[in-house]
Amino acid sequence: MAETGRVAGKVAMVTGGASGIGRACGRLLAEQGARVRILDQNAADGAQAAEALGPNVSFAALDVRDEDAWIAAIAAVVSDLGGLDILINAAGIFMNGAEHNPENASLANWQAIHAVNMEGVFLGCKHAIPAMRDSGPDGVGGSIVNISSVAGLRASSHAAAYGASKGGVRQYSKSVAQHCARRGYGIRCNSIHPGSIETPMGQHAMSGVAATLDEGRERYKKGIPLKAIGEPDDIAYAALYLACGESKYVTGQELTVDGGVMMG
Repeated sequence: MAETGRVAGKVAMVTGGASGIGRACGRLLAEQGARVRILDQNAADGAQAAEALGPNVSFAALDVRDEDAWIAAIAAVVSDLGGLDILINAAGIFMNGAEHNPENASLANWQAIHAVNMEGVFLGCKHAIPAMRDSGPDGVGGSIVNISSVAGLRASSHAAAYGASKGGVRQYSKSVAQHCARRGYGIRCNSIHPGSIETPMGQHAMSGVAATLDEGRERYKKGIPLKAIGEPDDIAYAALYLACGESKYVTGQELTVDGGVMMG
């Protein structure tokens, strides 16, 4: 039986919470005792997800590219739920293929990917820090977990903008961690780097390398030492660890969850 109550009494925000990794993170945090607000640009799916995940989960629409929307969303969480202890930045978009390599990628697509994957993380961190700082015990505390990718750790010529944005998430997470540590805020920040995960985004990537999703899935498995595609819960459990007190001495780190792809 899984341990319960690992984030009991905590307040969490999870972007990209309507599906995939974000939804899995929202469910697991709620199961472990947190009051969770999931956020997503997809209002219909987000509301359905919150209803399905139970009474400890609520939903609000959020475009992570919009700074004013971030300010309002965090203020609403602090007002409605009494503070902010955990932020999971899981919202992201993915584009791959010949038109997304360094030679052919358009400026418009480059900017679109970075606006969500990188600038959305920047805005979330920027406005979560004062909320966590002010609402934590004795004015300190909190954990920020940014979902990056193995694409941010190695070359991704077929998805150059995506890889660059995820590399930026890795580096920026370290900068946030250093900033908060030097100021004694007690706020930790870490990044998670998933490999191939069975999510709508992951399925899009797998479908892009073969005639069918099943063929693409098998092709991806061949490059994974564990010969399996990961599940959203594999990332959610990593996020739970980084969000809870068990990781109180962990900050500025990247946690790779990829079936062994990055081990060499």
